Amino acid sequence: MTRKVRVLIVDDSATVRQTLTAVLQEDPGIEVIGSASDPFSAARAIAREIPDVITLDVEMPRMDGITFLRKLMSQHPIPVVMCSSLTEEGSETLMQALEAGAVDVILKPKIGVADHLQEAKARICEAVKGAAQARVSARSPRPQAFSRTPEKKLTADAMLPPPREGVRAMARTTETVICIGASTGGTESLREVLQALPSNAPGIVIVQHMPEKFTAAFARRLNDLCAVEVKEAADGDAVLRGRVLIAPGNMHTLLERSGARYYVTVKTGPLVSRHRPSVDVLFRSAARAAGSNAVGVIMTGMGDDGARGLDEMKQAGAYTIAQDEATSIVFGMPKEAIARGAAMKVLPLGRIAGEILRLGAMAA
Repeated sequence: MTRKVRVLIVDDSATVRQTLTAVLQEDPGIEVIGSASDPFSAARAIAREIPDVITLDVEMPRMDGITFLRKLMSQHPIPVVMCSSLTEEGSETLMQALEAGAVDVILKPKIGVADHLQEAKARICEAVKGAAQARVSARSPRPQAFSRTPEKKLTADAMLPPPREGVRAMARTTETVICIGASTGGTESLREVLQALPSNAPGIVIVQHMPEKFTAAFARRLNDLCAVEVKEAADGDAVLRGRVLIAPGNMHTLLERSGARYYVTVKTGPLVSRHRPSVDVLFRSAARAAGSNAVGVIMTGMGDDGARGLDEMKQAGAYTIAQDEATSIVFGMPKEAIARGAAMKVLPLGRIAGEILRLGAMAA
């Protein structure tokens, strides 16, 4: 039998260590091999047995999580999922963690709230499994046997009906809307794409799987680095040339049209494909509102969120792109889209920005 994903939990809170252990141990594909209260204890645990994934707190005694992460990545790279409380200040720190090499970010479970814990469980287990597949070093990948999360998996039908068969959104116009979906490994991959775009690039809407409040910090960071304007999407925001809207964490973002004007709506709703925001929801809304005036791009990430939606965009006349395996941190979401026949072109990360500009110029 293929062995389980082995996880080391590093957090100074005994309650969090116990809760994370219980949540992860419920998944038959995951084994918690130990826990540590600070980075020095973690280093001793790693010396005894190297885990497949580490969950790492940010604020800890003796050494903070970011410093430990940087040392780990320079000396012995291991996939790391940062685990943090829900704070605006902490979200800025988590951006540093992702830049330092962390694969993903999760929120500490809300202890004692059953519904939140169940949602947290699915997200935490998926983040750990995705991290286990991530390319963070040259070491040989270990085959993993992952079971599906038992909770019911909703489709985009939970948020809006599918496009009507044979009905196109509208004739091609002078503006093209770019819709991008990403998950594990997407923060740095999106940065590379957006930094390559000029200030007059086509309007872009992005779903990146991240917790709430972290998306605002992510948008601010990208806005400082890129020629395009990057902001967290707010309900009613217009999709304009030179503007990138990032779906807020824990809220679905949909593309809408009023005449020839595109804008977004931001709303709550159930988890779709086990995510909120969901790429499938954004892509379906783009198929309905923009049709052949849209471009769909699916990038690195664990799972299959966005694969069905990208196919709906293609059927509605949109041009569709998937990131290739070689440049994906986790080749899950693009792989599923390609398997469905949803991707019209498969490109390495370094060519996606150029293709966006080419398609935007064709529509102008």
